[in-house]
Amino acid sequence: MKRERFKPPEPDDPLCCCGDIDQQRESLHAEEVCHYVCSFNGIPLPLRLEISVLPPMVLIPGLLRVAAINCVLGVVVLTVLPGLVLWYYYVTHRRKRRTLFFLSLALFSLAYMYYLFLTEIVPRGDVSNLQLVTATTGMMLTLIFLVRTKQGPGFVKSQSLAQGVNSISTTNQRTTNITGASAPCNGISQSNGEKEGKKKLCPVCRLVRPPRAGHCRICGACVLRMDHHCVWINSCVGQANHRQFILTLLLFLLTSFYGISLVLKSICPRQSLFTAILYCPGVYNQYSTALCFTCVWYSVIITGGLLHLFILQIINVSYNVTEREAQIALRNKTARRRFCGLVVETGVYSRGFLQNWIQFLTMNTDENGSPFTFTDMV
Repeated sequence: MKRERFKPPEPDDPLCCCGDIDQQRESLHAEEVCHYVCSFNGIPLPLRLEISVLPPMVLIPGLLRVAAINCVLGVVVLTVLPGLVLWYYYVTHRRKRRTLFFLSLALFSLAYMYYLFLTEIVPRGDVSNLQLVTATTGMMLTLIFLVRTKQGPGFVKSQSLAQGVNSISTTNQRTTNITGASAPCNGISQSNGEKEGKKKLCPVCRLVRPPRAGHCRICGACVLRMDHHCVWINSCVGQANHRQFILTLLLFLLTSFYGISLVLKSICPRQSLFTAILYCPGVYNQYSTALCFTCVWYSVIITGGLLHLFILQIINVSYNVTEREAQIALRNKTARRRFCGLVVETGVYSRGFLQNWIQFLTMNTDENGSPFTFTDMV
């Protein structure tokens, strides 16, 4: 599978900067105020219900129950449903709109799968108490780290403006010296000092962005070490929550694989796990087993998509490149594609596999600070 060729959320693109900046800030502030209002005992309560939250609550149980009637309907529904989700994703991405549809879809799907697991699989007696506790613990940990991921990607603060302006002269001198002393390697990588010392002024936020920071047109703010805007969590992935995002994906994948194996062992005890997904004789004889089998296939589709995302994240961290940097490099034709496009090598920040992971695991999560690297310790 090839990477998406969407334009990265950069304010340098003229399409990103249409409209008055003050008007954009006022509209963003008005939207935030419109969503919440202080109410009982100072607890923020939603002022109006987001309409995009409701469709998944109706579509998921309705379509899955229709798909469980027979095999033909199951194939049709499980083919059309991902297509509708992808279509809505492209619509919202093109219009740069924030929506809770995908977050609601993910959370309600997880809750509905767990509900069917408790009501249809556990009463069969094939699941032990330890297995039930393990599956429940995995789901709870996934939700906990999802909440931690949504606490914020790390936004560029206004105080960085003065710091950036004061460092422009020294940065230019450092860049000139390094450029004159070093020669380009192969047209892909640039001098490390030049890249790490480079700062840009965001025309939308009017803030000096630190190296590797980017402006998100959906969130309307500059994010430190921005990776991408994830519609499934309705938030950006950046310096402050990138580790939590990858850990959330890992916990979900482990819990999903474990839950799928428990369900298949219960409804298809005579088949192995690999053959039971494709062939489970007599599964449509009872509606309850057919519904569980349909939910297994639905879970497999979601797990497969998130597994692809998890693999891309692991590869990007191994090469010390963010998804935003990879898209920019591909658009500017300054990167190498390897392994059918899974690996995008820019050659700018990479210090080797081990050093890249050490830098990622030890980078600073402070929104006001620069990313902490392992070399700062020695």
